Amino acid sequence: MTRIIADISVSLDGFVTGPAPGPDNGLGTGGEALHTWAFSEDPVDRRLLGEATARSGAVVLGRRLFDLVDGPNGWDDTTGYGANEVGKPAFVVVTSAPPQSVRLTDLDWTFVTTGLGDAVAAARERAESASSASGKDLDVVLMGGGATIASALDAGLVDQLSLHLAPVVLGSGTALFTGAVPRTLVQRSVTATSTATHLVYDVL
Repeated sequence: MTRIIADISVSLDGFVTGPAPGPDNGLGTGGEALHTWAFSEDPVDRRLLGEATARSGAVVLGRRLFDLVDGPNGWDDTTGYGANEVGKPAFVVVTSAPPQSVRLTDLDWTFVTTGLGDAVAAARERAESASSASGKDLDVVLMGGGATIASALDAGLVDQLSLHLAPVVLGSGTALFTGAVPRTLVQRSVTATSTATHLVYDVL
């Protein structure tokens, strides 16, 4: 069964970027600490990242995040989706208008201009098609940014929430849950490593 999984790294004080994020500083000041776990050599971190990348049949992201990963300082042959894993699922971008050009032409991009719900539906179709082709269950992963994941949670589009809690206090930045619609969560797993606490919840 294809699930919709929101997956994001967050600080202890609830931020998914540090202060002043921008085109040349996508994670904001100090925000790189949020993703230390994704580049660590801790074997549990590596296993969790590899498993998450492998189960990704399609990935949804917002336009700001697309502009960062497709920008000149974004993904390349060594660092991409899943950090060093460099996975290549189908990518669905929520945007008001498609970009005039794409740098990462070796990746499968779909641009949806009719809203997040339609983007998630398109990603589900891609993930289900990939599941049939591979013979294994694959999921839709909402990789961000924070506003995209928050909107999906508020709209009831998310089946599972996967948080990577980094041991850092950023003080300000992009908050994940500000003004969020109340949701009941059921804790499924807690995995602590040297660089993060990995939390998985079902969203009711």
